[in-house]
Amino acid sequence: MKRRSVVVTGLGLVTAIGQDEETVWSRLMAGETGIAPLAGFDAAGNKVQNGAEVDDGPLKESLKRRGIRMQDRAQAFVLEAAGQALEQAGLIGEKPYEPQEVATVIGTGVGTADTTFRTMQRFQELGPKGMRPSTVPNVMGNALSSGVSMHYRLTGTNQVVVSACTSSTNAIGNGFRMIRDGYVDATVCGGADAFFNPLHYAVWNNLGVLSGIEDPAAAYRAFDADRDGCLLGEGAGVLVLEEREKAEARGAVILAELLGYGESADAGHVTAPDVVGQARAMRRALADAGCEPADIDYINAHGTATTANDLCESRSIREVFGAATDATPVSSLKPFFGHLLGASGAVESIVTIMAMARQVVPANLNLDRPDPDCGIHLVGKEPQEVRIDLAMKNSFGFGGGNGVLVLRRPSAGR
Repeated sequence: MKRRSVVVTGLGLVTAIGQDEETVWSRLMAGETGIAPLAGFDAAGNKVQNGAEVDDGPLKESLKRRGIRMQDRAQAFVLEAAGQALEQAGLIGEKPYEPQEVATVIGTGVGTADTTFRTMQRFQELGPKGMRPSTVPNVMGNALSSGVSMHYRLTGTNQVVVSACTSSTNAIGNGFRMIRDGYVDATVCGGADAFFNPLHYAVWNNLGVLSGIEDPAAAYRAFDADRDGCLLGEGAGVLVLEEREKAEARGAVILAELLGYGESADAGHVTAPDVVGQARAMRRALADAGCEPADIDYINAHGTATTANDLCESRSIREVFGAATDATPVSSLKPFFGHLLGASGAVESIVTIMAMARQVVPANLNLDRPDPDCGIHLVGKEPQEVRIDLAMKNSFGFGGGNGVLVLRRPSAGR
């Protein structure tokens, strides 16, 4: 079967630094982080009390316009981001929405954690008699994808991908293959996570990977010699992918082309990354895109600011890119958004598309002393003008899962 061209026609964002493209971009360019002292729940007793929380005010207003009540946070985030992306793509207008054959593939690390925690609290207080039947559909594994599918009347398959920090990158990759191989003409894909509640946050707090630097603005330091770990964030990112000819026929604006996707499993340690596995995913993405390492103009790194990940990802990049490593700019976006776990790949892919459109790469926030052991071409503390025709997005997760995307600027020739 002939491979079909897959393009991006819609983007949606819900993050701690903004809930629309222009706000997010302006804060990226200004070097403003969304990380602050946690306010949404009582974090007392945790060693680390900083994170990147979404502002509920504008979110509730937008959800009200869409006819959505804000209940579970991850569900609210993904419904808002999906609505933005579908509107930008021109696939929805005012309600009532007409049914359309669009697939929904959403990645998440934790799912509807907010609802799960509140249900556990209610069980402790009231026991079995206090359990509401509505809890079942609200905490089921596919609650996020089914919610998007039902609200926006998308009648293609709806699926959730759960693969830790690689979840939304895998979701985008799966949606890409569905279109490329002729199964569907359009997919809504991305990811959402929200885990700022006493239970889920305490588990991460005790894992030993969160930055203990007290100043929130300086605490997340990917690839820096003085890094101390990651910090969590919450939010969602959603993309609309379409078959190029169908998108062009209806007059859609092409924002980017998705050229390739590669994935692999380390099959080793549950939390320690592996150069061989990461490099395998990068090579597969390049081969799928039909390009060479020297063709890539920018790498949006996984970049968690843990020593294990930063060093491993750097070595993986050099293993794949060889001599081209020194000429290929690399940056991490997590110091702006926090680590969004399953949603991180989608949000960071969207910003990569924004960077290609503007030909500017966001800074490596807080990169005061680049770690010489990383040995890659790191973007500095200020945004950098770069000609970006092709970009790579890396995502690597606990459990040894690796996912890599290759994106192309729509006006770039091959």
